[in-house]
Amino acid sequence: MNSKLVRVGVGVLAWAATLAGVAGVALHVGRLSWQPLVLAASGAPYLMGSALVGLAVFVASRRRVGAGVAVVVVAAAAWTQAPLYISGSGDENGPVVTVMQANLLFDGADPRALVDQVRERRVDVLTVNELTPTAVETLGAAGLDELLPYRYLSPGRTAAGTGIWSVYPLSETVEYDGFVLNQLSATAAIPEVGPVTVYALHPVPPVYSTEVWADELSRLREILGRSPSDRPVIAGGDFNATHDHAQYRAMASGRFGDAAEQAGAGHLVTYPTDKRWPPLVGIDHVLVAGGRAVSVETVELPGADHRAVVARIHLGS
Repeated sequence: MNSKLVRVGVGVLAWAATLAGVAGVALHVGRLSWQPLVLAASGAPYLMGSALVGLAVFVASRRRVGAGVAVVVVAAAAWTQAPLYISGSGDENGPVVTVMQANLLFDGADPRALVDQVRERRVDVLTVNELTPTAVETLGAAGLDELLPYRYLSPGRTAAGTGIWSVYPLSETVEYDGFVLNQLSATAAIPEVGPVTVYALHPVPPVYSTEVWADELSRLREILGRSPSDRPVIAGGDFNATHDHAQYRAMASGRFGDAAEQAGAGHLVTYPTDKRWPPLVGIDHVLVAGGRAVSVETVELPGADHRAVVARIHLGS
C-alpha cells in the first residue's frame, strides 16, 4: 500500500511539474491583460524550468507517456528562451558605442558608484529613470557631467524623472506627452556615424494598471516606429516588462532588436536588488536599430533596486 502511494505521489509530482511548464509556455505566448497573469508572465522561465523536473521524474520512473509529454513541453520552453542565448551575426567593424541604462530609485542610488561605473566602462551614453533634482545635483558633484558633458533631463519628485547623459552633443530634444512617467528622446552627433536617435523610456509597471501598462508599451512602440529610418536608434529604459511579455517582444521586433538577444547574453535579471533574495526578473533593456550589440551585462548599483545594464553596440552593422 505504501509503495502504491509513493508511486501515485511521484506521478502527481511529475505531472504537476510538467503542467507548470505548460503554464510557463502559455504565459510567454499569450498577449495577456489580466493583472495576475501579466505579473505571472515575469516568472515564466521558472515555470518552464519545472518541466525538466517532470521529465527527469518520468524517465526515472519509466513512464513513457509522461516522458513524451514532458519532452514536448521542454522543447517548447527551449524554443521560447533560445533567442536570448544565440548570438546574431553581422558586421562588427562599425564604430562602437557603450550604453548604460540605470534606474536610480529616486535618490537611493550611490552617485559615486554610478559615476565610477561610467568611468570604468567608458560609457558614451547613459539613460536613467527615477531621476530627481537631488540626484541631478549629486551626480554632477560626483563628476558625471565631466565624463558625459551633454545632457537632456526631465527630473521629477517621484518615479517620473528621466534623463539622458552623453559624451556626444545632443540636439532635437523631445519629451513625449500623455504618459504617467517621463519619456525622452534626443539626437546624438556621433563621429563616423552621424546622427543617432537616443530614447530614455519608462512605461508604468503593470501593478499600476495593466491597461495603462499595455497602452503605454503600444504607444512607445509607435514612437519608436516613427524614428528616422535613415539613422541608428538606441533606446534604454526600465520597460517594466520582460522577454516573456508579448507586448515587449512586439517592441523588440522588426527594425528593432533587444541588445541582450543580439549578443546572446542570456537571461539577464535586473530586479529587485533591494530584497533578501537575488533579482529574479529582467525588466531593464536596451533596444537597437541600425546596429548590433556584441556584449551586454548587468552591473550592481548600490542603493538602487535595479541592476544597471551595459551594452556595447556596433552602429551601422
